[in-house]
Amino acid sequence: MSMIRDEKLAPKGRAKIDWVKKHMPVLGALAKEYQDRKPFEGINISICLHLEAKTAYLCQVLAVSGARVAIAGSNPLSTQDDVAAALAESGVDVFAWYDASAEEYDNFLEVMLQENRPSLIVDDGGDLVSLLHKKEKEDLLKNIIGGAEETTTGVLRLRAMEQSNVLKFPMMAVNDAYCKYLFDNRYGTGQSVWDGIMRTTNLLIAGKNVVIVGYGWCGKGVASKAKGLGANVIITEVDPIKAVEAVMDGYRVMPLLSAAPLGDIFVTVTSCKSAIGREHFKELKDGAIICNAGHFDVEINKDALQDMAVKVKKGKKNIVEYQLSDKKSIYLLAEGRLVNLAAGDGHPAEIMDLSFALQALSLEYLQQNKKKLPAAVLNVPAELDKSVARLKLKTLGVAIDSLSSEQEKYLSSWEG
Repeated sequence: MSMIRDEKLAPKGRAKIDWVKKHMPVLGALAKEYQDRKPFEGINISICLHLEAKTAYLCQVLAVSGARVAIAGSNPLSTQDDVAAALAESGVDVFAWYDASAEEYDNFLEVMLQENRPSLIVDDGGDLVSLLHKKEKEDLLKNIIGGAEETTTGVLRLRAMEQSNVLKFPMMAVNDAYCKYLFDNRYGTGQSVWDGIMRTTNLLIAGKNVVIVGYGWCGKGVASKAKGLGANVIITEVDPIKAVEAVMDGYRVMPLLSAAPLGDIFVTVTSCKSAIGREHFKELKDGAIICNAGHFDVEINKDALQDMAVKVKKGKKNIVEYQLSDKKSIYLLAEGRLVNLAAGDGHPAEIMDLSFALQALSLEYLQQNKKKLPAAVLNVPAELDKSVARLKLKTLGVAIDSLSSEQEKYLSSWEG
């Protein structure tokens, strides 16, 4: 069973999936291994991720591994209907279409869980986990072995559940693995955010004042790429250590209220609500562009912006103009949703190759250790992380050194 927009779009979606396959060799190596070994034979896997070509390939790899796979999109504006159609055609159950309403989005998750009745899950932002912990889902909970979480926002929600003693099954914090945050959050987010902004606005970045709200791994990537494009970068932070790091990386650091009148483009990457709010909107210059690169569309206070506007006008795709009473206009991109996915194609294929290989290996780890792991947020084992890096180096034709037995003994000894 699938719920998609138009099955006739499948040929276009197949072309997109075929393209990314050529640039995701790590996942491809796992697919060859899994096709023979069938580690997920007879296992149902439910996935909530941004439904585009790279995600589709992950679904297909899990399917050839023996799993019955179902997916719902994790963001209404990131689902690509042609990819959804192609994925459904390949045998994966798909529950998503572009620009789904809030009611449709919730229904997709509900129907997917009831139809798939998963033992393993992959989540992006924690919506699937949250839904499974509702009282009426107790019949589904008993099937769950565990799951893997893709994003910073989702891991924060999971840790809050763990601290409140309500988390009912183990969840792998894939977002916190080195191969995820060092590459996906930094290089992936850095490139894809500016791809989304530039293809949406068709404006020059060089010479503009760009304000990055938040200097975590995603913020570092967005700032680095902005600097490379010739922007004057300003960082705003609430964490003193990250603020010091930003200063030492060569950026101007100041409170957001001080940066508000200076910025031409603002990007939020905080995982927190109302990072840009009413007090900041009052200070923005005419023509300021604001967008979000965090998982949920809460980082920009859209309700306050709507309330302050005397006129709201939709311009070109993914741009809404809010005209305020002081006759200035503020431009919001992609409805305040993830600008890199809602207004672009998301992270590069080579980046998601690493992240999705970690997802697959984390699911296998859960399956191999079922009933042995606590209902907690678990780190990805270091050896899994390193195995993905080794596979990546192999596909790049890059060799590295290894420690001698004498060196290993030295490093593990306290005697010197």
